[in-house]
Parts: sequence; C-alpha cells; structure tokens
Amino acid sequence: MKIKFLGAAREVTGSKVLLTTNEGKKILIDCGMFQGKGLETDGMNRNIGVEPSELDHIILSHAHIDHSGLIPYLYKLGFRGSVICTNATRNLCSIMLPDSGHIQELDAKWFNKKQARKKLPFIEPIYGVEDAEKSLSLFIGIDLNRRFNIDDKINVKFTNTGHMLGGGVVNLEINEDGKIIRLAYTGDIGRPYNRILRPPAPFPQCDFLITESTYGNRIHEPMNDVEKEFFDIIHDTCVVRKGKLIIPSFAIGRTQELVYLLNTFFNDGTLPNIDVYVDSPLAVNATDIFRMHLDCLNDDVNREMHNENDADPFGFNRLHYIKKADDSKKLNDDQHPAIIISASGMAEAGRIKHHISNNIEDSKNTILIVGYCSPTSLGARIQEPGRKEISIFGNMHQINAKIERIEAFSGHGDYNEMKDFLNCQDKSRVKQTFLVHGEYEVQQFYAGVLSDDGFKNVEIPAPGEEFEVH
Repeated sequence: MKIKFLGAAREVTGSKVLLTTNEGKKILIDCGMFQGKGLETDGMNRNIGVEPSELDHIILSHAHIDHSGLIPYLYKLGFRGSVICTNATRNLCSIMLPDSGHIQELDAKWFNKKQARKKLPFIEPIYGVEDAEKSLSLFIGIDLNRRFNIDDKINVKFTNTGHMLGGGVVNLEINEDGKIIRLAYTGDIGRPYNRILRPPAPFPQCDFLITESTYGNRIHEPMNDVEKEFFDIIHDTCVVRKGKLIIPSFAIGRTQELVYLLNTFFNDGTLPNIDVYVDSPLAVNATDIFRMHLDCLNDDVNREMHNENDADPFGFNRLHYIKKADDSKKLNDDQHPAIIISASGMAEAGRIKHHISNNIEDSKNTILIVGYCSPTSLGARIQEPGRKEISIFGNMHQINAKIERIEAFSGHGDYNEMKDFLNCQDKSRVKQTFLVHGEYEVQQFYAGVLSDDGFKNVEIPAPGEEFEVH
C-alpha cells in the first residue's frame, strides 16, 4: 500500500492523505481546505493532487473546514464515492459545507469587482452552495466505536479524539495479500479535559501512525489560570475601559466552549451586567447540533442539561444569538460595553473581519485571540509585536485596541498531552510514524519528543511525498 501526503504536510491546514492499495483502491483520509495564505490559498485548493473521479472513498476524521472543506469541490469535479464519518460529523458538515460554499461565492464576487475595475479576467468560486448541498448525499454516518466494513478487505472504526463534536481517530484495517495492515490517523487531538466534550479515548494498536503536531513545541497553561485570565480580560475591557471585547472564534467547538464558560460566570453571579453576542449563523445552528449529541458531551454538560434551574448550558439572559446580517451591522453603532464572539477563528473570513475593522482603532476595545492562527492570517498578523497598523478589506487601520491571546482555549493538545494520548500504543509495534498538520520547525521539535519517548522511524513528509508500507 502507498501513502501520499497531499495536504497539511509541513503546514497546518489542508489535511489530505491518499491511500492506494495494492489492488488499486484509492481512499482519501480527510479532504481539507488550505487556509490563511490569501490568493496563494486559492491555487493550492484547486490543485487536489488526485483525479476525483478515481477516488473510491473519503474517510473524514472531523468536520473542521481544514479537514472537510474541499469535499464539495471534489463532488463538483466528479467524485461520487462515499464519505464515511461519524454521525455528529455528518450533521455538522450539513451546515458547515453549505456555509463554506456561500463564503466561496461571496469571496469570488468581491474579488471579481476588483478585477472588473482593472479590466482583468474573473474567477469562478471553487464551489458554491449547490455543490455543497449535493455532496451531502454521499455521506455515511456511523457511531463512534462501531466497526464499519467498507468492503470485504477494508474496515474502519472511529474512536473519540476529544477535539470537536464527532471527531475521531480513523482506525483502518486493510487486508493486503492476506496480511492485515493496521493504520491509525489521529486527525486533531483534543485536550485531556474539555469543558464540553468527552476526553480523548485510547485507540486500537496500529502498525502505522499518522498524527497531528499543531502544538508540537508548546505547553498550555493550566485550565484554572485560563478561566481567571479570561474573566480579568472581560472585566478590564467591559467594566474598567467600558469597551467591546471582540473574540474571533471557530463557530463550532470553540464558540460553544466560550458560551458554556460565560454561562458558568453568569450562574455564579460574576459575569458583568453586559450583553454577549454570538454573531454567526453557523454557530447558532451548530449549537443546536451540540444539543442533539449528548453522547459526545461530558458528564458535567449532561448534568447541566438535566438541571431544572438551568437546562440550557448554551443560553442565559443577555446572551443573544444573531443570524441576520442587519442585526450584525447594528452592533457597529452600539457603543455599550459588550462581548462579541464571531467566526472565523483565524479572522480570515466571515463577520469577524467587519467587527475587527470597526473596532480595532478604539483604545477602549480588546481583540482576544483564543486559538491557533496560521502565520499569514489576519488573526496572526494583528498579534505581531510592534505592529501599529494593518490592512483589512484593502483599507489601513491603526491598531489602537488592546490585543490579547489565550492559547489554552485551543482544542489541540500541547506536546505533552498529545504524547500522553499516543501512549496507548505499544511503541515497539508501531513500524513508522508520520507527522502532519504542523509547521515544519514545530514538527522537528515534536519528532524529537516522540523519538525520545520510544517511537521509531518518525517521518515529517514533504508535500506530495509518497511512502510504501507493508
């Protein structure tokens, strides 16, 4: 069998791993978009590296767009195989992929306006809403921990990663010439404790391991310190300076965790008397899906769901979910202190760019980064030390707002947490380990960590590099 690394190789986004069996069956594990590189990203996303019509299956670890976002594009280009994932992942993709298609259409429209002024050729969106909706017919959802026979020689089982709702390690068993090859692809690895989700679970022994490395050189601060730091930022911004706290946040997972924590502050009487806005139609719909999948939520949240005094941990007085664009625009004119949580988490698209544009020049305000931002994204650029101004929508803005960062809200484990998660494996039986989904310098450090811990043959694949395993 051959393993080819088509995406997230020596970088964080665009997860795609192509398996080609000796009998010629082609399976793509994840089908993610590259993000955060401006116009360069468009070309990277259009060049898949495999003929879509030749693919038999896509196996999807979880629903984040950098893992799922090119499925509609493959459908548009002729892919008609199955997309196999967990039930929660399928449900999340049913809202995330059409939303992504809508963003592609809007981005192309905006870009073509600029092209028209310069009398340059127009571009077509990578895909649109209709492509995304049609691609959903290919999805097959299965329960976590259930072994699913793809055919008489290949089966897959998803085990919980604790990274996002429905996220799972892809555990594959492939019969090659009478010999079983066991391959595990971790996708993104969550933290041992998550305020909402069940913790990562041990996964079956594998022969070949493909694993993420996003925070492969970092250690997160303790959770209790994070909650105090978050509260202090809220108090400083909204009470002391009477400003707005703007939080770029992934609509799925991070937003629900922030809301759950704010709900806790509200219940214990410490949340200031301010309005909190979740300004993302996708986040609103995703929160409903979280309520549907209690099996993926931890015991604390399940108890809260059955609390007669607060049966909704994702809702409280003064929390407002915003869907309509007009209601989003009204927030620009409201000068009262408030918290605005809006997508996307890297501030590369969506309503958050408008909120940053409208609030970054006011020294009363704070922009709080709560997760990983790829180096060229807006979310990363506003954090650069010494930067005084930044371009948003082609206009320069002075950076007068306070810029804060709390990395420990990340849904990715740090290098010790990832290493501990992988310790469910008998390292002597893992023939080869491949690192994906990380910046190259970070991966080099993490490769040393894993080697010192007993993993042998740790590889850092280059983009497009192929390996033969048996």
